[in-house]
Amino acid sequence: MKNNSAYYKKRLKPIPKYVLVIVLSLVFFSPFLIMVTTALKTNADAFQLPVRLFPREIIWNNFPEAMAKIPYVRYMMNTIFITLLSVVGQMIATPLVAYSLAKIKWKGAPIISALIMGTMMIPYTVTMIPLYKIWSRLGFTNTYVPLILPTFFGSPFYIIIMRQFFAGLPNSLMEAAKIDGAGEFKRYIAIALPLSRPALTTVGIYAFINAWSDYLAPLIYINKTEKLTLSLGLQGFLNQYSVDWTHLMAAATIFVIPVVIFFLFFQRNFVEGIATSGIKG
Repeated sequence: MKNNSAYYKKRLKPIPKYVLVIVLSLVFFSPFLIMVTTALKTNADAFQLPVRLFPREIIWNNFPEAMAKIPYVRYMMNTIFITLLSVVGQMIATPLVAYSLAKIKWKGAPIISALIMGTMMIPYTVTMIPLYKIWSRLGFTNTYVPLILPTFFGSPFYIIIMRQFFAGLPNSLMEAAKIDGAGEFKRYIAIALPLSRPALTTVGIYAFINAWSDYLAPLIYINKTEKLTLSLGLQGFLNQYSVDWTHLMAAATIFVIPVVIFFLFFQRNFVEGIATSGIKG
């Protein structure tokens, strides 16, 4: 009896954790579900009482109509262009800076690391106006330069992730390569970079999501309609006196799908990168 009691107790112990995970998953998934179901409704159905989660009649035409209501393809191409270059910039600059701080011994490394971590405490709204004045005087407003060029110098959070990963690599591995005649850059390219694929994937996912969904920076620097990103272009569904909710939700669904697919495709590497870099939520 005691053995059976201990067995069942052991089997039932994780159930509360699973229940909590399921409840939290439903809570976080519910906004996405509401967005998708609203995109499939008519305007009358979306506000009909009593409220129903799923549409009474599925309206697939909301999606092509939403894409025709604004220059959706143009905005999508602008967003893709900015996102791809931003990800490339982060993937080039971030590991370089992180490796120099973690594996190259130089006097200023601890100070620079502390400064990088300190800049993470400064909100973007504090530097927003000075940065705008700088870019404006340089003549780069209404261009993508302020959105893309800074990514080629790395981001503090991404540098910290990569630095933590590189710090965990065995020094003996680097010393063995050094004895074999490999220079610093060769050790970085041939050893450190291939081993950092999980952390690089994590940085890539973060950079992709942030660039794809960025709203504030394009709002500040871009005023020309033909240069708008999708996050700004969705405002086309907001009128002065009303909001076209079904078409807005349809356009937003198409906007979110690439991010969901990208994350699901690299989910395993993302979790592995978080675990191996020592960054905990």
